[in-house]
Amino acid sequence: MTAVTVIGAGVAGLTVARCLADRGAEVLVIDRGDGLGPHACSWWAGGMLAPFCEGESAEEPVIRLGQEAADWWAAKTHAVHRKGTLVVSAARDQADLARFARRTSDFTVVSGPAIAALEPDLAGRFARGLFFAGEAHLAPRAALADLRAGLQRDGVEFTQAEADPAAHAAKGLTVDCRGYAARDVLPDLRPVKGEMLVLSCPDLALSRPIRLLHPRIPLYIVPRGDGVFMLGATMVESAARRHVTARALLELLSAAYALNPAFGEAEVLEIGVDSRPAFPDNLPRIRRTGNLIRVNGLYRHGFLLSPAVARMVAELIFDATTPEVMDAVTTER
Repeated sequence: MTAVTVIGAGVAGLTVARCLADRGAEVLVIDRGDGLGPHACSWWAGGMLAPFCEGESAEEPVIRLGQEAADWWAAKTHAVHRKGTLVVSAARDQADLARFARRTSDFTVVSGPAIAALEPDLAGRFARGLFFAGEAHLAPRAALADLRAGLQRDGVEFTQAEADPAAHAAKGLTVDCRGYAARDVLPDLRPVKGEMLVLSCPDLALSRPIRLLHPRIPLYIVPRGDGVFMLGATMVESAARRHVTARALLELLSAAYALNPAFGEAEVLEIGVDSRPAFPDNLPRIRRTGNLIRVNGLYRHGFLLSPAVARMVAELIFDATTPEVMDAVTTER
């Protein structure tokens, strides 16, 4: 039996562990945290499995590889909702909606009555939108909990420790999935700060992710159930990860109010800030040096791309197949 140590129990580490265990590996997962929690960047994710919407700004591999995500997560967890994505804009921002349509695919143009039929609480607020029926979303924390519980049922061991990937690789096959914590050895890895809010607004019912195109901060709102919504998210080239900025807080809440004034009465349950790991082109990388495989750079596409990247890691180990996102140039310190 192939033994593999996976370092990091965020979305990358857990999906890699799941794909390796499914191929029969004996997996040990080492993480700095004691279970799931805010120490992991993926704790603060939106959870949108929206490959076609991502075509507005992402590279082609994100769209193509991301189409694996909804089926994979639905097979491994109970957290997936297949209700599509609705994109809307204020009347003054119709040019932004047209630009979004030009850059994306697999949508239907919807008018005001169709928007109201999809989301009654948006009735009369938007005259035109785009509906991506084939997209989905999940509850990130529930998905991670399901994934971890399933791994534990299948005999995967979890250990809390600060681990040195190189030291573990000297003993056997090791996969480093530490995200931005690996910046000490990956000099081309950069942090992209994301700020988000969790709001309670029981007077509002939305059943699917809503993207509001906004001239400063494009807003997305993801329903979590029971009147709770995740509201995000900024993309700031910064390593600051402790506090939300006043500007981000104001603009996110203002955009939410523009979507529906009921958000003006919402209670702020959580404010989340973290640094998402990204390479210069915002695409993930798999790098291998002997027994050490590094998986990183999922940017803001952690839940969308991790199933495909984890599949490639398993194929690399068990089938000697070169991953599509394999990085031939090693720039480690």
